[in-house]
Amino acid sequence: MGAPKQKWTSEEEEALRRGVLKHGAGKWRTIQKDPEFSPVLSSRSNIDLKIDKSYKLTDSYAKRALAPMKDPSLKKKDSAKSSKAAKGLGQLSPALDAAEAAAMKVADAEAKSHLANEHMMEVERIGKMAEETESLLELASELYERCVWVRFVISNHWFTCDLDDDALLADLYALLAHNYVEDDENMFRFNYSPAFLRWALRPPSFFRAWHIGVRAKESKKLVAFISGVPARIRARDDVVRMAEINFLCVHKKLRSKRLAPVLIRGVAPPPPPPPCRYWHRSLNPKKLIDVGFSRLGPRMTMSRTVRLYKLPDAPLTPGFRQMELRDVAAVTRLLRAYLARYVVAPDFDELDVEHWLLPQEDVVDSYLVESPETHEVTDFCSFYTLPSSVLNNANYSTLKAAYSYYNVAVKTPLQQLMNDALIVAKQKNYDVFNALDVMENEGFLKELKQLVYHDS
Repeated sequence: MGAPKQKWTSEEEEALRRGVLKHGAGKWRTIQKDPEFSPVLSSRSNIDLKIDKSYKLTDSYAKRALAPMKDPSLKKKDSAKSSKAAKGLGQLSPALDAAEAAAMKVADAEAKSHLANEHMMEVERIGKMAEETESLLELASELYERCVWVRFVISNHWFTCDLDDDALLADLYALLAHNYVEDDENMFRFNYSPAFLRWALRPPSFFRAWHIGVRAKESKKLVAFISGVPARIRARDDVVRMAEINFLCVHKKLRSKRLAPVLIRGVAPPPPPPPCRYWHRSLNPKKLIDVGFSRLGPRMTMSRTVRLYKLPDAPLTPGFRQMELRDVAAVTRLLRAYLARYVVAPDFDELDVEHWLLPQEDVVDSYLVESPETHEVTDFCSFYTLPSSVLNNANYSTLKAAYSYYNVAVKTPLQQLMNDALIVAKQKNYDVFNALDVMENEGFLKELKQLVYHDS
């Protein structure tokens, strides 16, 4: 057993209380070192001071306890009275101990409540700062885009493109051929021919002012392009004139400059229609596999794959031939009657049909069925040409693709009509025939061994 705790003398108690009043509760070491109290308290160890229950006092309690005492600067009372008062205070009752403990709990609860309130205020302050920061970031982004716009306008030459100019058309072809759409694996890139670009960008009643190019002022190089063409779209019984925006392209070295929003500033596109899926029918399976466009199926060999996709040497439908200028009126009637089935569709007249469907080499191909007996045009099909550059392949540089365009089957089954389209596409050395699952295309896609590839 340790030595019994030494009782406090009245002088030690008074010195301790005065020290608490002067330095605060818990400052036991400071009180002990104070010259005013050290002569009396020097014999007391730190441990004695900390564990003595009677003297763990708060500042407020010490003030209340010492309130009746006179200021130290005044004349001290009679030592007997002081000793008596000190003894009275030293003999604290259990009730006073309980009251002191309760006061400490109340003070602790108040401190925690105050701390919680401060934390809540801090959370609200941070939340407000976050909202303000988000607003500032949006403002900064808008200002940045405006600065990009101003700098881009100042440092480059904006002009209207004249597609009758062969030199300009060559520049546009080069810009698109090296900087336009690529697949996700960077294996293929669209390669629009100059003839295709003229066909796509100059329909009847086109506006030259809607073909906008941007050249670098110093190098004179074409670095960006965006175009629009007029379109008439029928929605139920109403025909609406619209602008079809296409061929938005920015040079790869300028992609990080956020120029696309600058080019399409002011264009507010409506919500897109539901996505469609592209289907691909192999015409030259060996080449498609060699360039990585497709792959051999499970338990399939190259020879079996070639046999699977083999087509007849000539179309099978009697009266199947290429469309000519004299067929424009008949094809227009067929197409308008067919498109009338749909709620939303293009509104074509004979000028539109002549421009969009009359065959042009390596641009668009159209075929029809003319009855051998009546010479009536009963059906027609069409596809346009969009090759892709093959990237990083030593054996092939181009993939020639046909894209299904407008097809109307009235007397001839749709599957038979499109099979003839595949045959003529194969005859013209196309590698693949692509089609979207729109209109009635789903009626022939699977039967003609079309393979789903990706969403449009």
